[in-house]
Amino acid sequence: MRRRTFCAAAAAGVGQIRAMQTKVPLRIGIDLFSLRNQDWTPFEHLDYCARQKVQVVHFSEIRFLGGLEEAHLKKVREHADRLGIQIEVGMRSVCPTSSAFDPNQGTAEEQLARMLNAARILGSPIVRAFLGHGGDRRGKLSIDEHIENAVKVLRASRSRILASGLKIAIENHAGDMQAREVKTLIEEAGTGIVGSCLDSGNPLWAIEDPHLTLETLAPYVLTSHLRDSAVWRTAEGSAVQWVRLGEGNVGIDGYLSRFAELCPGKTVSLEVIITGPVVQRFMEPGFWQAYRKTPAWEFARFLTLAEKGKPRQAPVPAASKQETAAREREDLEASLRWLREWRNS
Repeated sequence: MRRRTFCAAAAAGVGQIRAMQTKVPLRIGIDLFSLRNQDWTPFEHLDYCARQKVQVVHFSEIRFLGGLEEAHLKKVREHADRLGIQIEVGMRSVCPTSSAFDPNQGTAEEQLARMLNAARILGSPIVRAFLGHGGDRRGKLSIDEHIENAVKVLRASRSRILASGLKIAIENHAGDMQAREVKTLIEEAGTGIVGSCLDSGNPLWAIEDPHLTLETLAPYVLTSHLRDSAVWRTAEGSAVQWVRLGEGNVGIDGYLSRFAELCPGKTVSLEVIITGPVVQRFMEPGFWQAYRKTPAWEFARFLTLAEKGKPRQAPVPAASKQETAAREREDLEASLRWLREWRNS
């Protein structure tokens, strides 16, 4: 009897070990753009994220930091250290010809220099930045020309970046670039100073399968933004809606498994943004002027996802700023729960 009991206990112990071994190792963070309407100080942001038990807080824009004064940044760093949180920092466009670039803040090189200094003070291993948005594909300059101009900025800043010991993590942002274009930018600027901030939601705005984006950019990933999406066919082409984790139809669970395999140890920061449908009018001939270099086989992968989707209703607008802020927290916390349940399943 005692032997059977021991064996049963041992078997149960082995089962527990095996269950633990099936857990997907993920370093979880929060991108503060998920909480963009909270009107919190950086210290309040850090306290909230500590309560969510994440390892990383991604200050993706300067406004979340509350300023770049050295004394202030040191206090933010000290607060994060007390909470056991790693900080990552970000800025906006580093492409001077993008409509997303703000020349009032100085040249791209000057803005980059300020952020490298802030990252050093805060202990961030990277500075996240981006080129622009989908509108840059349809302006006077081609996306290739914008990429070339961003590369010039990064090359001009090479010695400063190397001296800092940090890297610039370029995000595939708001439909600005497809994966092979981000890859070109990174390689032309130099992998010694530039890598990828891999976003899982933005590829769909650029008619790209996010799994293809992951496969292409995995060797360059320094950090990431994670959100789920729903995509479906429309008469004009397709529609994309960003949703809570687990509510989309792009196979986010398979995406995460592959990310853990290809990018071990890299942070998965939730950037939860809930949107109404965004339509890609690829049935209209003029649409393709911005995507003349997209291979048919790549578009076919995106189309396969869209064909499997079903139309979604747009979310009901919030009635007040307070409700908007409350919804942000609810959406983020629900997505965190889903991620942890999936990881431990």
